[in-house]
Amino acid sequence: MSSQPAVNQRQLVLALVFASLFPTFTAWLYFLYLGGAANSWTQAAYTAGKLIQFAFPVVFCWVAQKQLPVNLCRPRSRGIILGSIFGLGVAAGIMILYFVGLRGFLERIGTPEAVRQKVVAFGADSPSRFFLLAVFLSVFHSFLEEYYWRWFVFGKLRSLVTIWPAVVISSLGFMAHHVLVLYVYLPGRFVSAVLPFSLCIAFGGGFWAWLYEHERDLYGPWLSHALVDAAIMTVGYHLVFP
Repeated sequence: MSSQPAVNQRQLVLALVFASLFPTFTAWLYFLYLGGAANSWTQAAYTAGKLIQFAFPVVFCWVAQKQLPVNLCRPRSRGIILGSIFGLGVAAGIMILYFVGLRGFLERIGTPEAVRQKVVAFGADSPSRFFLLAVFLSVFHSFLEEYYWRWFVFGKLRSLVTIWPAVVISSLGFMAHHVLVLYVYLPGRFVSAVLPFSLCIAFGGGFWAWLYEHERDLYGPWLSHALVDAAIMTVGYHLVFP
């Protein structure tokens, strides 16, 4: 348990509640309320949401705790190995599941068109632009999510509770905004597709939190997350450019 003053703990709890819920709010705003169409309002909402989300941990740590999220330790080989094994295993599972079983199902429920509309909204409607978007999401955005969910949300929860409540809470927060994204891409299939895939995302977040707890750096979770996102973007490419 933390030895911080009570007032600092209250501030931390409020910050963690905000950090856990804000990505879900922005996903609802962008994907559902505004529809994610290619216009200035939706692009402004998406950009503002991401800026606020990823700036919040830095601002909070500096203002409330007088520290910055700096960790320049060298990567540990065990974390890299475990992260790679998990990431490659999940990536292989995604590719097999799509090409063996899900491809026709996604075509029947209109997922390719929904993904294509989102790609157009991002201005990535050519193979080269899609590749650049895939690199950004797989490499840079995955790091930002690990810094946000594992370093900040999970890491700060660990100053308040033991490891498994911190794993569960941070993983459910990580899962929540993905539920809305999957709901858009898998319409009418909440129980059969959205829910099980969301639980898989929560499991992945739980593994990355556990890995961060044991290795105390983000290299392993980041690499693992990047491999999974690369597989998802590969599937997305095949949906948009069959």
